[in-house]
Amino acid sequence: MVTLGIDRIGDFPSLLKGKKIGLITNYSGVTSNLEDDMTAFASRGYLVTKLFTPEHGLYGAMDGAAVGNSEHPKYHVPIISLYGSKTEPSEEDLKGVDLLVYDIQDVGLRYYTYIYTLANCMKAADRIGMPLLILDRPDPLGGQVKGSRISPDIHSFVGDHGLTIRYGLTPAELGYYLKDYLHLSLNLMALPMEGYRRSMTWPQTGQLWNLPSPSIHTFQSVLCYYGGCFFEATNISEGRGTAEPFQIYGAPFIDMDKLVSLLKERIRVPYAAFRTRAFTPFWSKHQGKTCFGVEFIPTSDELDFMPAALITMKTIKDLYPDQFELKSYADVSRLTSLSGDQRVEEFLNDRLELRDLLDSWMSEAKVFQEETEKYRTYG
Repeated sequence: MVTLGIDRIGDFPSLLKGKKIGLITNYSGVTSNLEDDMTAFASRGYLVTKLFTPEHGLYGAMDGAAVGNSEHPKYHVPIISLYGSKTEPSEEDLKGVDLLVYDIQDVGLRYYTYIYTLANCMKAADRIGMPLLILDRPDPLGGQVKGSRISPDIHSFVGDHGLTIRYGLTPAELGYYLKDYLHLSLNLMALPMEGYRRSMTWPQTGQLWNLPSPSIHTFQSVLCYYGGCFFEATNISEGRGTAEPFQIYGAPFIDMDKLVSLLKERIRVPYAAFRTRAFTPFWSKHQGKTCFGVEFIPTSDELDFMPAALITMKTIKDLYPDQFELKSYADVSRLTSLSGDQRVEEFLNDRLELRDLLDSWMSEAKVFQEETEKYRTYG
């Protein structure tokens, strides 16, 4: 089994002993034996003086919910939220801290907000000369790089820093990339994993599934989140509020038999089985209403779900042009924010062929892969 960075903190007292630690973490911050981070640090004699939390807070607030500051109920350490009224620790927040430590499970996709919390903490530490230590964890999707690079002019908290959609880096490797990209002089350190290889997907690590956020219930959710996240920019449910987020898609107005019949003609993606599926979200889009659509079942860790997601979205738009809607976010197209530019909308509007879209992304991914090779720690 892969040994996580957090598993190794007892072996490096010189990094942590005698330091006032600001711990950036959430409910995914656990050891391989499922000991939570605060207990892991306290039991080894390390002093955590402040906790900093990303989206969803320490305990798993729902997607997008603002989270306020609070106090840890057992250790009585202040908890400072970095999602809501602010996304970056202030100089005042960092008083009483000698070292920032980051330990959050990521999913390896550009639109996951935890990585921007990491970037913002790195910038805050850099301004005051504070070191930052990343306890490394697996990229559940492995080291493959796929998808578009985000355009600098549409940066947001769901896309920034020149990343591809699947960037193929662990949190520590990403940290080294961000340090250079943001031109920081930060003293950035990492506790690497042991036994990890960049080709590993989550099941190959031997780790128990570690829920990274409330709507990523399983590794299968992560596989389908690559591409499936684009449905957040539409009025089509992506399965939030159900047992299978990002594996089921639908809306009350869809004829699921007609949809799946067309998808069987259009989708030629390996490792993706699918079927008609009706479902009723208990929250999020179409809450309490029966939706009709499609369920996807990954049959291999090698699934590249992006083509299936794009074809499904376009097929729904083709069938229901007057009912399918794109949504805006922060005065820009939400689809643009998630996909990185205008090309997905061009595909949906028959101005760009899917093959041409994916080929252009492949070229960008190749460049990113080459640029980031120097940051990769694992063979």
